[in-house]
Formats: sequence, structure tokens, C-alpha cells
Amino acid sequence: MPYYLYSMDIYYLLLVVPAFILSLVAQFKVKSTYNKMSAIRNSRNITGAQAAARVLYEHGITNVRIEPVGGKLSDHYDPRTNVIRLSEGVYNSTSVAAVGIACHEAGHAVQHAQSYVPIKLRNMVLPVCNLGSTLGIPLAIIGLFMGFDFLFWIGIILYSFVAVFQLVTLPVEFNASKRALTAIENTGMLAGDEYNSAKKVLTAAAMTYVAALAVSIANLLRIILRSRRD
Repeated sequence: MPYYLYSMDIYYLLLVVPAFILSLVAQFKVKSTYNKMSAIRNSRNITGAQAAARVLYEHGITNVRIEPVGGKLSDHYDPRTNVIRLSEGVYNSTSVAAVGIACHEAGHAVQHAQSYVPIKLRNMVLPVCNLGSTLGIPLAIIGLFMGFDFLFWIGIILYSFVAVFQLVTLPVEFNASKRALTAIENTGMLAGDEYNSAKKVLTAAAMTYVAALAVSIANLLRIILRSRRD
């Protein structure tokens, strides 16, 4: 095998593959945890939509709508329209998983209402992140093999914003989950084992963002280290 192919493969094996495996494990964990906790009904018979509404009410937020959306684990808060969209398995469900996820999305709405700084930073980085995720690695690879250093570093800088975006996303997601669990505890929506079950769902979901950051950093390091071997 030619040396340049070997060096690319060794960095891929040492950096990217472990990060990718971590990502797969995190995705499997969140799906399996969600499926398990979706089978546990909460004793208060609160639906996901009702739970999200309760969080908004506790924070005095009246301009956010809650709507159902198709798909599984497609729950999200859209700040452009002030709408919390809850998936079919969350909106009308009374499972502990549904309550946890719905409160998490309501936590994002609270973040926007309170001008939470990390979410502002994430929104600022998003446009460059979208550009970097599309053009970053292709430009870096073209620059590397064509010997155009300026093109290589433009690609690296662009792709680095993907990692920056995912890094800033961590406190946003962790904080939304913290807000959700605090609201659940303070309002008594869930108690005891039900609370712990919802916490497991949110913790598993948070790990997917950690894994995504690991994959981005691994890809970035792989290309930089590859350039140093030429």
C-alpha cells in the first residue's frame, strides 16, 4: 500500500472510527432508553403536550404554541415561529419519556425567552457551520492534494466552525435538560422512579451531542495530521 494511503487509513482508524463507534453507541442508547421509558406511564396521567405547557406557564411564557409533528424523536422548538413541535409518541403520550422530552423542548423555549447567551452564540455560528459542513472537508482535501495551502486552511477553518457549533450546542442542550428536570421536580409532574426514568432519557439524548462533537474533532484532526505527513 502506498504510504499516503496508509497514513490516511491509520489516522482514520485511530481517530474517526472510535468516534464513529461512540456515535453509534450513543444513538443506540437513546433509542433503546426512549423505547423502554415510553412503555412506563406516569401516575399523574400528564401528556407531553400538557407537560410542555406547564413549563411555559411556570415561566410566564404565553406566546409559544405547542403542536404535533410526524416522525419519531422529531421533537424540537422552532424559535422562528415560536412553536414547540412534539412527535407522535410524545404529544399525546402519558409516558415518562414523553414528559421528559416535552419539558426539554419547553426548556429551549424558556432559553430563547430569557436570551440565554449560549443559544445566541449558537445562532451566530450556525450560518458558517452550514457552509463549513458542506465545503470544509472537500476544500481541505483538494487543497491538500493540489498543494494549495491557502485552500487547505480555508477548508480547515470552515470545518472548524462545525466543531465550534457542536461545542456551543452542549451547554444549550445540557441546560435545557436541567431546566426540564427542575420544572418536573418543582411542579410534581413526576416523582421518584418516574423522575429518574425521565432523567435517563434526557441523559442518553445528551450523549448524542457529545458523540457528534467527537466525530467532528476526529475528522478535523485527521486532515490536519495528514497534511503534516506530506
